[in-house]
Amino acid sequence: MKVGPDQQQAECMSPDPAGANRLGNIALVLVTLAIGGAAGAAALSIRSPLPWMLGPLFGVALLRVLGAPLMPAPGGRHAGQWAIGTALGLYFTPAVLSLLQANLMLVSLIAGGALIVGLLCAVLTLRLAKVDKPTAFFAALPGGASEMAVLAERFGGAVDRIAAAHALRVMLVVAIVPLGLNWSGAHGSDLYQPLAATVVPSQLPALVAASLGGGLLLTALRIGNAWVLGPLFGVGILTGLGLSLSALPGWVVNGGQLLIGCSLGCRFSPTFFRAAPRFLATAAVSALFAVALGCVLALLAASASDTPLATLVLAAAPGGVAEMCITAKVLQLGVPLVTVTHVLRVVVLTLGAPFLYRVFLRLPD
Repeated sequence: MKVGPDQQQAECMSPDPAGANRLGNIALVLVTLAIGGAAGAAALSIRSPLPWMLGPLFGVALLRVLGAPLMPAPGGRHAGQWAIGTALGLYFTPAVLSLLQANLMLVSLIAGGALIVGLLCAVLTLRLAKVDKPTAFFAALPGGASEMAVLAERFGGAVDRIAAAHALRVMLVVAIVPLGLNWSGAHGSDLYQPLAATVVPSQLPALVAASLGGGLLLTALRIGNAWVLGPLFGVGILTGLGLSLSALPGWVVNGGQLLIGCSLGCRFSPTFFRAAPRFLATAAVSALFAVALGCVLALLAASASDTPLATLVLAAAPGGVAEMCITAKVLQLGVPLVTVTHVLRVVVLTLGAPFLYRVFLRLPD
């Protein structure tokens, strides 16, 4: 059937809901990044630790709770994790690997201690929140949020509440631990230094290829935190072999923090604190309790080691892998030791959660 010019004009002028939605989403993402950037610059001006992550985190979270329709960049958290994992991989020099081998027992004890911390926090959550045991356990265990949500679904926990509890835990730990260490004057200069300290344009493609290759491999293997651990392993292997690579430009690392901060901030909404307020209040108390237990664990480890206490506090903190490791990088607090400990903590909690859950079930209500 032949289409007349009037019909053609009408079709061209007809609304495109999908296109309008895409343009609207792009606009929201750009606004979110602009707000995050402004908040990061403000945090930098007052000398806040991790300004490009904490500034966007608090700025975006506050506006989201107030009802602002903000949106994180699609894949932004993974891109931010890639930048951080790539930068961290440059610290794993042959000399550092030897030091880590000598401290393997210390790292293992701190990572294994997370099982005790998680069990105690789960008991506290069960007592205070008055929820079912699967929800209390997997909401309190300081492992990877996605891994805990998957396990919780298998054992019958309330996934939405568990995800909210982990979002709140990460936000509190990311805020409290860096600020506390900075306030205590813990900013130091450890012996750990990246093998590549300057940007070498000719070697930058090799750095990017190694990091992306590691990330894609771990993603294909469905390993949690793939875009932190993959680039870290990919770059770390080359660095451990003594191969000289380029450093990652500072603006890329700062941009990664910005993307992670905006992503974390967008997890909050006007209904976040109104939904199950008792449970969320308990989750906050549990997170603070986990921070306190982590400090106790760090003190015990410090008594048997010559590692600085501030480094051990950061290694034992119940935060996210990317967030705690970039804190170590910014404050120059034992980056490889903190990184290895947090990676091992997530592995231990993910693998040990089913066994620990059976122990938790035997405890009296």
